[in-house]
Parts: sequence; structure tokens; C-alpha cells
Amino acid sequence: MPRVKKCLIYIGVAAFLHQFPRFFEKQYVPHFTVWRGHREEVCRGKLAPWLDKISVDGYFTAYFTFRVLFVHLIPCTSLVVLNVLLFRAMRTAQVNRQKLFKESRKTECKRLSDSNCTTLMLIVVVTVFLLVEIPVAVVTILHIISSTLVEILDYDIANKLILVTNFCIILSYPINFAIYCGMSRQFRETFKELFIRGAVTSRNGGSSRYSLVNGPRTCTNETVL
Repeated sequence: MPRVKKCLIYIGVAAFLHQFPRFFEKQYVPHFTVWRGHREEVCRGKLAPWLDKISVDGYFTAYFTFRVLFVHLIPCTSLVVLNVLLFRAMRTAQVNRQKLFKESRKTECKRLSDSNCTTLMLIVVVTVFLLVEIPVAVVTILHIISSTLVEILDYDIANKLILVTNFCIILSYPINFAIYCGMSRQFRETFKELFIRGAVTSRNGGSSRYSLVNGPRTCTNETVL
């Protein structure tokens, strides 16, 4: 756990430093315009003067390159590799489970089945994440290429794609919740205990394999971990 906490702190600090310059990249000045036949004073945003000193193109190229590498490309590639490894581990566990079942070693078989269900849930959650993040990474990469090398991106289409991908990202949050509810019995029990009055579960001997609500555990496509 200490390593996990340190890793989360490092990631949080890196994310903050990555976004910190964006708080100061624009400034707003008064601007007069004609609206409905009247002269109105409005605010107009423009890039801050310090960007001209360090090159606007260089700043945005560095920002989006860092974003593509450390926000999209490396995490998505790592998760694809993780998914492949999880799938292989699940297939190996299925073979081992069949061997244990033939040898009538039910305790080890049940333990391996629970682990397999957890692996399957992780694969599904990671797959949903990749389905919504990879299109964002592709659009960002095309934006960098179009801004620095060759103009290949139609920004009318790109803006529509960004709206669709952002909607899919928002939609993935309740989907993940549904995945946890559908594939994790313990998650459902804990959710009931926290948010539903009167839905108190009793675990036999501190184990999550039995509850008064759901009865004894069976070998299903659910995880109790």
C-alpha cells in the first residue's frame, strides 16, 4: 500500500504540473461589439504575452505531445498488454480448474473460480475504458500532426468526434457501475449496506461467502473478492 500511495501522489503531482500552465495561458480584455443595434462591452480572450516569448507553437506542441504520450499512448498500450496477460491467465486458470474438478478438489476449484471471475471483471472494465479512450488519443494525435506537419484533419468533423467521445466517456461511468453490480456480489451487498436502509447482510464467520440476503455462495460468473 505505501508504494501505491506514493505512485498515486506522483501521478497527481505530474497531472497538476501538466495542467498548471493552462491556468495562465489566456487573458481576458474588454472588447466592444455591436449586438442588436447597441454597442456592448464584452470580454475577449487572447493568449497571454508570455507565450509569445517562448513560442506558441512550441508550447502547444510540448503540451499535446506530453498528453498523447503519458495520458493516452502509454496508459492505453499498458492496458492492452495487461488485458492480453489477464486473458491468458484466465485461460490457464480454466484449464487448471478443470483438472482440479476432475480430481474432486472442490475447495481449490472454488477458490480458482472466484479468482477467475475477478479476472474477467477486470478485463471487461479495462476494455470499456480502452473503447472510450483510444478514439480520444487518435483525435489528439491527428490534431498534433495537422497543427505541426501536414493539415490532414477536418476540424468540423473533429469537433463532432470530440463531442461523441466525451459523451461516451460520460456514459462509461454508469456502465462501469453496472459491471461491478452485475459481476460482483460483494459490491452489491456493500452498496445495499451503505445506501439502502434495512438491507443489512450477515456474513458467516466474517466470510463474504454467505449472507442472509443472497444465501450461500455458489460457483457463478460473479466475484466475491
